[in-house]
Amino acid sequence: MSMSKRRWERQKHLWINAAEIVTPPGHPFYERLNQLLDAQGFDRFVEEQCASFYAERRGRPSIPPGVYFRMLLIGYFEGIDSERGIAWRCADSLALRAFLGYGLNQTTPEHSSLSVIRSRIDVETHRVVFQWVLQVLAKSGLLKGKTIGIDATTLEANAALRSIVRRDTDQPYDEFLQDLAKASGVESPTREDLAKIDRQRPKKGSNQDWYNPNDPDARITKMKDGCTHLAHKAEHAVDLDTGAVLAVTLQGADQGDTTTIHVTLSETEKNLAEVEQDPQAKEGLHSQTMEEVVTDKGYHSNETMRVLQGREIRSYVSEPRSRGRRHWKNREAEREAVYANRRRIRGPRGKRLLRKRGELLERPFAHCYETGGMRRTHLQTHARILKRLLIHVAGCNLGLVMRTLFGLGTPRGLQGLVFDWLEGLVQLVQWFWRADTAVRHPLRALHPSWRWSPPSTSRSARFVISSTDC
Repeated sequence: MSMSKRRWERQKHLWINAAEIVTPPGHPFYERLNQLLDAQGFDRFVEEQCASFYAERRGRPSIPPGVYFRMLLIGYFEGIDSERGIAWRCADSLALRAFLGYGLNQTTPEHSSLSVIRSRIDVETHRVVFQWVLQVLAKSGLLKGKTIGIDATTLEANAALRSIVRRDTDQPYDEFLQDLAKASGVESPTREDLAKIDRQRPKKGSNQDWYNPNDPDARITKMKDGCTHLAHKAEHAVDLDTGAVLAVTLQGADQGDTTTIHVTLSETEKNLAEVEQDPQAKEGLHSQTMEEVVTDKGYHSNETMRVLQGREIRSYVSEPRSRGRRHWKNREAEREAVYANRRRIRGPRGKRLLRKRGELLERPFAHCYETGGMRRTHLQTHARILKRLLIHVAGCNLGLVMRTLFGLGTPRGLQGLVFDWLEGLVQLVQWFWRADTAVRHPLRALHPSWRWSPPSTSRSARFVISSTDC
């Protein structure tokens, strides 16, 4: 056989026969996901919800709403943070083209089209799509709504600290430091002088004095790694029976947990009430929804305990370290709520729920923001970020349904099947060698002094794909 060489100059075809076009094999995960969405009537539902944002007859045909929401779901499943990256990935992948319903002779939507559609469709419609996914979970038996865990994390904003200005005068931060340097006697301050003055100045990063004009909703906050950034606060309400995310809210990063929990509880109550509107989905829910709330010690306060008891919600909130004797004069309601919560968290069920909280609340954070790629936002203002965040978390919930039906929650989980097969093969060989059968006697006869050492079956020796098993 002779060797062929690559052609550097190639004439383009004038036309291509449709029968000669190679059909891509597709991705098994996205094929099953499309089957799930089609069986539940996803495209028909989103088209009805988005009909009011489009003209009935005038104008050119738009991108279907189902394609827009599918592209946002791809951002979660592929771990892509920006809309530009989502558009490029969809244009490059044949499997994703098939998932969106685009052929080889069609152009996939660009990132600018995603921005236009996102600005046209309001936040409430994105929230309705999130509630539709919750109904799918309830129909599949993956939503109970009885015991709810709440926790929050910070998302780095798409804004720089160098661009902050004063709220009263709109003076930039560098000019403010230069005025301070001149007032202290330095006529021509260098960057080293400005940095020295900035380090010596107390309370230099107050959100009451400074804001970023590009993203007014971003707040100066200290991240978990110790660095200071402009950030937003995302708070999840998770069903501790199944791991499904019941609600997601986006609030200011400077607000405390005892303040934001009430907004998240109201959003959870609204979502569960919407799920109960579907008779089939209502059968999967618990008879008494929002009966218990489990949180960490950051949410503990006298007022929070009193409000939860007033709403007839049993609280399992970890208590912070005691700061001495408490004084309960004229605060009998707060005292009863705090003591009742203390009795519950010291019981066996309370300890079990608090351990479960650490597992099921941190897992959606890892899936959505670490492997999902949303730890740093590429959009600005809460309204825009929340639109992307709602569909992003809805993809995490769809992953639960896919894991139940297909055995895998993300398309990258298929990478682990090879390692699982190899691990099963090793265990099968190990079983044959341990068994007292004639299989290993001929091999032992070849060299009587030879002894086989079985492979390690410890947890550290197992094949690990990622920390989140995705």
